Amino acid sequence: MGKKGKKEQKKVKGAEKTAAKMDKKISKRSKREEEDLAALIAEFQSLDAKKTTVVETACPPPSPRLNASLSAHPDKDELILFGGEFFNGKKTYLYNDLFFYNIKKNTWVKSDIPNPPPRRCAHQAVVVPQAGGQLWLFGGEFASPDGEQFYHYKDLWVLHLSTNTWEQIKVPGAPSGRSGHRMVLSKRQLLVFGGFHESARDFIYYNDVHAFSLDSFTWSRLSPSGTGPSPRSACQMTSTPDGSGVIIYGGYSKVVSKKDVEKGTIHSDMFLLKRDAWTNKTPSGSKPPARSGFSLAVGPTGRALLFGGVCDEEEDETLEGDFYNDLYLYDINKHRWFPAQLKGCKSEKKKRRRGKKGGETGEGSGEGQEEEGAAAAQGPVEVIKEIVTEDGTVMTIKEIIPGTQVEEESEEEEEGEEGASAILVEPCARSSAMATVKYGKLYLYGGMFEVGDRQFTLNDLYCLDLHKMDQWEVLVEMDPKTQEWLDDWSDSEDDEEGDEEEAKGGDDEEEESEEESDEQDEEDHPPVQPGEALEDFQSRTEQYWVGQARANMGPEAKDTKVQKVGIAMAKVFYEDQQ
Repeated sequence: MGKKGKKEQKKVKGAEKTAAKMDKKISKRSKREEEDLAALIAEFQSLDAKKTTVVETACPPPSPRLNASLSAHPDKDELILFGGEFFNGKKTYLYNDLFFYNIKKNTWVKSDIPNPPPRRCAHQAVVVPQAGGQLWLFGGEFASPDGEQFYHYKDLWVLHLSTNTWEQIKVPGAPSGRSGHRMVLSKRQLLVFGGFHESARDFIYYNDVHAFSLDSFTWSRLSPSGTGPSPRSACQMTSTPDGSGVIIYGGYSKVVSKKDVEKGTIHSDMFLLKRDAWTNKTPSGSKPPARSGFSLAVGPTGRALLFGGVCDEEEDETLEGDFYNDLYLYDINKHRWFPAQLKGCKSEKKKRRRGKKGGETGEGSGEGQEEEGAAAAQGPVEVIKEIVTEDGTVMTIKEIIPGTQVEEESEEEEEGEEGASAILVEPCARSSAMATVKYGKLYLYGGMFEVGDRQFTLNDLYCLDLHKMDQWEVLVEMDPKTQEWLDDWSDSEDDEEGDEEEAKGGDDEEEESEEESDEQDEEDHPPVQPGEALEDFQSRTEQYWVGQARANMGPEAKDTKVQKVGIAMAKVFYEDQQ
């Protein structure tokens, strides 16, 4: 081999070494980031651990959020809301608060129960009607305030509704940490499917199936035969009416191309898992247009419900898509899709267009007025409301209000026959809302939509009678005051603190009590001495922080990881005192 060939070979080897070093650095940085998040979570848990009694407080509707869980109480006329996330353009907030909504009274109660699960979103919650009612919760994610780092949980919790107590179920064999998965009750077991795990370095999507027995309290991984769904998250997972199988529909996943470009895929296929075997299904009827971020629930008479969502189309420098507020029903017994049409109610798409790199943005005005076969005076009317938020942003909300409509008894009846429908109002188009069914009524809470580069997070509550299918009922209206948006990263720290209060619902008394408890907690920790360096502080207080980490992580955690988390906790506390 000539000198030139040897030089080229050295260059290649040098490039490989550089790439390997860079990969190692990224891996270490990713681990450090995860440890920092673990320390932050442990700090939150240490604060929660100081609560020793159950405190129930009447309150206004929960603050705006998405990717929370909304469940129907098995014994009472109540809905249960837990967790979720909120992003104000500048900072990401995660919650582990617990709310109960009284259906008959249209009132909210916040329940502070000692030792709750850590803050999270994109988890799954399932209600089980045993032992006075239980709410089982698995997985989810915690995000750093800048939304760039993620910690994925693999913990299993149960809320005993009869005694108002949280209990963590620590048994081996649980699925790996993930969020965006799905979990349903199938006979006497909880079935978990799919989800994803993302770090600063890479991401992975799952298509595995796990079962947790409610009798033996054990996890097992299922290995069904046949060809099942490809890896995905955020799909629709519904138990069959007889509890012998589950239906999987749709979902979302990402892949990285050869050019290191991430590309999202929206799935629209359907599978049946029954008797330990996968079967591909091709349902009849009118299938929903492809979308992600839809809300799902199970209605009466074996029907699965799908509401809203968003369909993104990625092109070069822009991301264009449609937000939906339509409702589709899937008849599990007949394997048939059909759109849910209310009396004179037309579904809406909210158009949005935004630049990926903060360039020019545009917003579509949605669908134009649709012409009906009847006279224009009798067709639906599109009403546009403009709401001005506190920061001056104009938010446009569209509503479809049908005029007088004709109810035909037969095809031969004339259009002039009298028939009327009430003024109908629909939830605005959105994705990542929370949905559940109680007593044959569909309840829809929160979610988000985008206008240009801005995200609007909602805290409204709607109800639809699935037997009458006549109209949506507004139970909680959207509060424009909660729609503040911060897109200037140079804002002062004072503004940031004010925004944090707004994001947490504006409950001044609660904020003051939290600040007082924080001050008391800080007094419990070893103080930072004047002029003390971080390394000296960590060395001097190492045993204390390792003890704190061990108390939060449990006796099963490895000593090396506990020590790392303890050191990270000391760093977080030290920096907070500077």
